[in-house]
Amino acid sequence: MGSIRRLILNMANNLICAESRKSRPFTVIVEGNIGCGKTTFLNYFQKYNNICVLSEPIELWRDCRGHNLLGHMYEDPKKWSFTFQSYVQLTMLQHHTLPTNCPVKLMERSIYSARYCFVEKMKRDGLLSKPSAAVIDQWFQWLLQNTPINVDLIVYLRSSPEVVYERMMKRNRSEEKSVPIEYLEQLNELHEQWLYHKTLYHCPAPVVTIDANLDISSIEEEYEKCEPHILNKLAVNTRA
Repeated sequence: MGSIRRLILNMANNLICAESRKSRPFTVIVEGNIGCGKTTFLNYFQKYNNICVLSEPIELWRDCRGHNLLGHMYEDPKKWSFTFQSYVQLTMLQHHTLPTNCPVKLMERSIYSARYCFVEKMKRDGLLSKPSAAVIDQWFQWLLQNTPINVDLIVYLRSSPEVVYERMMKRNRSEEKSVPIEYLEQLNELHEQWLYHKTLYHCPAPVVTIDANLDISSIEEEYEKCEPHILNKLAVNTRA
């Protein structure tokens, strides 16, 4: 009787997993340094009606019940890093779990880069105390085990700190005016270790790397490299 029960349970679990895979969108996260061109990349794929495009929720970070957490973090990172990264983790989780009828979900950054790059840098810089970093990491580990934040593909917009610093200065966001190039160099190294050399933490999905140093007139040729990976899945999921 016990073996029959186990067989039935295994069959039920397999059916549940199959249904989950069928209903979950093919999820692509777009990663890279500040100013590497993530928004431009997302805009390129806005032309496809069957792709759910989710930009980084910057406006939520600027207005959490009237509080500009992004501004606070840049003004006094020692004081506000824990609060800001806790909220980033929540808002990125909302994007990961947002229901959509589209077969493909394209996200700007993710809960993974929040932890592996930005929280990691704050830990190394001493902006997060060890207890604060432990709380964020415990939440992150729990989310990995208990929430549907699976990723199918990572697009890494690989760029040099000098290029992204120039772009950041040109777009002139008020919160970013005081960001030094050294900060971008260190963030770049973390992205490189995680997504290019794969020596830091783990990659939750295969990585497609794009040369994001190119200017706007040439970059679309690089974007086309991603189309087979994303659009083939779009066709398969649409037929399903």
